[in-house]
Amino acid sequence: MAAISGLIRVMEKAARKAGGRLRRDFGEVEHLQVSRKGPSDFVSKADQAAERILWDELKVARPGWGFLMEEAGEIEGDEGQPRFIIDPLDGTSNFLHGIPHFAISIAVQERKLGSDDWGDVVAGMVYQPITDETFWAEKSRGAWLHDGRLRVSGRRQLSEALIATGTPYQGHGDFAEWTRIFGALGPSVAGIRRFGAASLDLAWVAAGRYDGFWESDLSPWDTAAGCLLVREAGGFVSDYRGRSQQICDKQVIAGNDQMHSRLHKQIVTALK
Repeated sequence: MAAISGLIRVMEKAARKAGGRLRRDFGEVEHLQVSRKGPSDFVSKADQAAERILWDELKVARPGWGFLMEEAGEIEGDEGQPRFIIDPLDGTSNFLHGIPHFAISIAVQERKLGSDDWGDVVAGMVYQPITDETFWAEKSRGAWLHDGRLRVSGRRQLSEALIATGTPYQGHGDFAEWTRIFGALGPSVAGIRRFGAASLDLAWVAAGRYDGFWESDLSPWDTAAGCLLVREAGGFVSDYRGRSQQICDKQVIAGNDQMHSRLHKQIVTALK
């Protein structure tokens, strides 16, 4: 077992505190399903409240660090300091409909040496409040679920693979592109799942629950922690052109070496 660093402990403390609030609010939103108005406004407030808890906890623990957050946007830190990249509620639609599958995602990104540009993601955590699972990783220290080491699946053939994805929806994504990829992959794999929280999809690839993942039109807070988890679990993450970026969000392919290669080939062929 790896010794848990002070940074990971800080992130987990913040995630658990915000997760407790989300669990309480989720209990309320299930009751709101029967209301005529619907729970949309309540969920928006739950999202903002969780983000505020994360902000309050992390800024005290790491003063001077910056933030990139889904709700509040970018908050500059002191010169040369890292930043937290935060999604306080990944899986908002699931939360809204009373589906217990959502997560908090927190990542830490450092500046490039001698530059104002952003460089390596050095720590990441995906916390699932309902199951109380903490997936975490630090650069060069592996990926973990609590105190158990994570490894990507060892499956090599698409015919054996369970693949995760996200689907386009109203106002988001390219339906034609997704349909072409699905049409190419569907007949080749053992199954395709769409659970509605990209951070958890990537965490589950790192844990070997899924054999691969693809999606496009995401945001940095959706994938920053998950990309690190997959890589530290021995997997590969790239965009559709095969480029391995620190945070793959506009296009993401993830899996072990062979699965990533096979998915990449299928996707490239489908989009020609």
